Amino acid sequence: MKKLFACADVYLASRDWKMVAVLKFCLLALGLLLGLCVPARHKKKAAIAGGIVFVLTYIPLMTDFALSAIKTLKAPVDE
Repeated sequence: MKKLFACADVYLASRDWKMVAVLKFCLLALGLLLGLCVPARHKKKAAIAGGIVFVLTYIPLMTDFALSAIKTLKAPVDE
């Protein structure tokens, strides 16, 4: 598993933000397709689980981005 994570780190380090965005859209589409396969009786449970995972991952990601953006905006601009 460590080797797989190392490969992912190298891959992501060599990509720009646009490629990472495309990767995220791909994963979103996969999630939507898998969500369509959930039986009707389990859709509410799947929606709750997805919502929890979203909140638990979105807040730290956006906090990290906001802190990075603040540092970037405070830094002097080289022209």
